[in-house]
Amino acid sequence: METIERNREALKGGEFLIRESEASDIFTPEEFSEEQRMMADSSRTFVDREVHPHADRMDALEEGFMESLLDKAGELGMLGVSVPEEYGGLGMNFNTSMLLADVIGAGGSFCTAFGAQTGIGTLPILYYGTEEQKQKYLPKLATGEYKASYCLTEPDAGSDANSGKTKAVLSADGKTYHITGQKMWITNAGFADIFIVFARIEDDKNLTAFIVEKGFGNITMNEEEKKMGIKGSSTRQVFFNETPVPVENMLAGRGEGFKIAVNILNIGRLKLGAGVIGGCKYVISQAAQYANERKQFGQSIGNFGAIKYKLAQMSARTYAIESACYRAGEDVDNKVKDLKAKGMEDAEAKLKGIEQFAIEAAILKVHGSEVLDYVVDEGVQIYGGMGFSADAPMERAYRDARISRIYEGTNEINRMLLVGMLLRRSIKGELDIFEHAKAVGEELMGVPSFETPDDSEFFAKEKAVLKNMKKAVLMTLGKAALTFKENINDEQEILMAIADMIIETYVAESTILRTEKLVGVRGEEACRGQIEMSRLYLNYAVEILATKGREAISSFATSDEMRVMLMGLKRFTKIDPINMRDTRREIANITLAKSEYAFDI
Repeated sequence: METIERNREALKGGEFLIRESEASDIFTPEEFSEEQRMMADSSRTFVDREVHPHADRMDALEEGFMESLLDKAGELGMLGVSVPEEYGGLGMNFNTSMLLADVIGAGGSFCTAFGAQTGIGTLPILYYGTEEQKQKYLPKLATGEYKASYCLTEPDAGSDANSGKTKAVLSADGKTYHITGQKMWITNAGFADIFIVFARIEDDKNLTAFIVEKGFGNITMNEEEKKMGIKGSSTRQVFFNETPVPVENMLAGRGEGFKIAVNILNIGRLKLGAGVIGGCKYVISQAAQYANERKQFGQSIGNFGAIKYKLAQMSARTYAIESACYRAGEDVDNKVKDLKAKGMEDAEAKLKGIEQFAIEAAILKVHGSEVLDYVVDEGVQIYGGMGFSADAPMERAYRDARISRIYEGTNEINRMLLVGMLLRRSIKGELDIFEHAKAVGEELMGVPSFETPDDSEFFAKEKAVLKNMKKAVLMTLGKAALTFKENINDEQEILMAIADMIIETYVAESTILRTEKLVGVRGEEACRGQIEMSRLYLNYAVEILATKGREAISSFATSDEMRVMLMGLKRFTKIDPINMRDTRREIANITLAKSEYAFDI
């Protein structure tokens, strides 16, 4: 425990690139307490009984149905998991809220409504509200008596959220602000009782946030949007026409809205990373069951290598994103504890803890949403023609998944953000990226080491590969920053390629460390599937890193410099081959034997 505490206190967001982490440093989902598991089981039962059987009613936007689901979730305490007990919630830590997002992620449109209620609709008040605002709104949000919505996006302000044109004008008597403007893509708008609204006062540089009750009046809406997926979530345009809002309903201070939006988005990205896990597991379970039942050429299609390939890849990628999510979630919790121990107030500590791991939040959002897309696509393929039918579960899962790569900031924006944050923290001296990159460059000019890992240590070879992956990232990132200097943000293609290198390094390391920790508790024989998935994912991650590294390097390096860097990349992405066929078949056979995702906690 002392070692964990010492390491935890030193950890910073993004530091994984320049620090060799140990299995003892990270949290794994297998370590959740009995209370946390019971909460997850209760939520899973809720989704199985209340959501899945009524998916058609939900998608048809049956009047009152989604509200009734939120009411029932409120009765079970699910809406108040992050709300402190003094405001009627359960007061659980951040990783517990990640676990709940994971389980609810199997619920399709309900997951979106639930996330808007418990995340962007509640957390701005929890973290930025006055004591009076918290007392007034949080208890009712935690029970579901109040439904919440979040109004940030405008027709001309999507990724550039701070460019919104909605205005807030102070009345002559100084008692109310009158808000006028249009918001779009607003989740839960059709039944929301309160709206978190972002508007600009006069010519302020940044937006200001307000808590707006539906009962304040002068609020109108368009009809429900007709969407590709998540059809069951209420999504409308909302119009404010001089809506009167008491001055005491301003959140935080004037001009603080953009800060609120950015920090709440970081939370949403972390939760989205976790939220895809439940969806992936649900699809894998449905696909495994179908593969066992569907007969072709006289046998179950699960016997065929092509199907085993898909099930193994789906399982390994799901296991990987799960490993990364709970590692990051615990890092946030540990940072919060550390800040509170130093005297910081609870709400501020939580915000600072999440802000510290904004890089990991972007990683999880991008990786998780793309894993989900991969899993649902392969799920459709395993079902074959039935996968294209609305009578089978894959069609809805396929449509619902697509939004994940767009909301909480598009994946393209998040890729560029995470690299930009790393560079900014390096320039500020918070992370020693450039010194480590310089050391890698000096290593390239020296004689290569022929030292081999100690085979007696579990995962020794894999850890050596991870160390080299980090060197490949540092080499490429450092040289790109040196080449383009202040113009690096204009090189979006290069930033996105480097982002993929960073993402795969973080996720692969999380996967290896989780399995190493698990083996230390259960032994190798009990973890055969996890070991095989970790090795399979590592090989996949190295391949991606090598491809993206070549793409980035060839886009800015020239002549001898390019040759040296490409030789370095080749050295740093060397990995002993594994028998991919046998590895995948072992993973798939475990999955097929259970007829579900077989590696759940």
